[in-house]
Amino acid sequence: MEITAAMVKELREKSGAGMMDCKKALAETNGDMEAAIDWLRAKGIAKADKKSGRTAAEGLIAIASAGHKAVVVEVNSETDFVARNDAFQDLVRGIAQVALSTDGTVEAVGAATYPATGKSVTDSIKDAIATIGENMALRRSAALEVEHGVVATYIHNAAGDGIGKLGVLVALKSVGDKAVLTSIGRQVAMHIAATNPLAIRAEEVDQAAADRERAIFIEQARASGKPDSIIEKMVDGRMRKFFEEVALLSQAFVVNPDLTVGAAVKEAEKEAGAAIEVVGMARLLLGEGIEKEASDFAAEVAAVAKG
Repeated sequence: MEITAAMVKELREKSGAGMMDCKKALAETNGDMEAAIDWLRAKGIAKADKKSGRTAAEGLIAIASAGHKAVVVEVNSETDFVARNDAFQDLVRGIAQVALSTDGTVEAVGAATYPATGKSVTDSIKDAIATIGENMALRRSAALEVEHGVVATYIHNAAGDGIGKLGVLVALKSVGDKAVLTSIGRQVAMHIAATNPLAIRAEEVDQAAADRERAIFIEQARASGKPDSIIEKMVDGRMRKFFEEVALLSQAFVVNPDLTVGAAVKEAEKEAGAAIEVVGMARLLLGEGIEKEASDFAAEVAAVAKG
């Protein structure tokens, strides 16, 4: 029997399974829709994928490093209870280790082989969904590498070795003393965790973000009723302050507010014995940007009571 795109679409909508899984299920059952659903359930695919509609905003951030490279990954779960599960924590740590052998993109990490199962990371997560009973997802990942220097790391709200709620990587290019580089790098990583800068340098701030700020400043300045020549100067001044506040190297260093981050790195060069350049940073905060579903428990109980 010919398996049409419409049949695959219908099965996908009924089961929540992926397109390729649906196509295979229909082929295995000669196009019988109900039998295909049972086939997916028997394989654990429908059970896992049906949960994919539920919001996974909890979970863990994990960091792994080796040599001059480090990676940070975010793996989400539905509840913090599962995030405290040893099996889930081992899975997230394992995924971070696997990510070290990739370019750090989600696609590459998901496709990489997870040693404990011999399957891809994506399929291993799917297996874990069926076992643990909660939706999970590899949401984000990043990697930084330097030929000479260090990639310093920091985990905030640590839940164990290399795992927590917020992870930061900072790449420092230098031929200086590694211990000094690691020390200043960790301090800068802690600073990034606290301030969440938009870019390393002012000229690297996203142009769209800068344009939005300028438009807001212009509207605010016009409300003052001042002439355009004064407004332009006011806006330029506010933009300079904006760049100072959002660019890492111009921010007041949280470890020593008397210095900017750039100045603190410059100070560290004396002890390191060589120039230090901040060439990369990555910051992942658990659940950032995910819109959590609000649940009104009282309303749910009332609805059930009304039948």
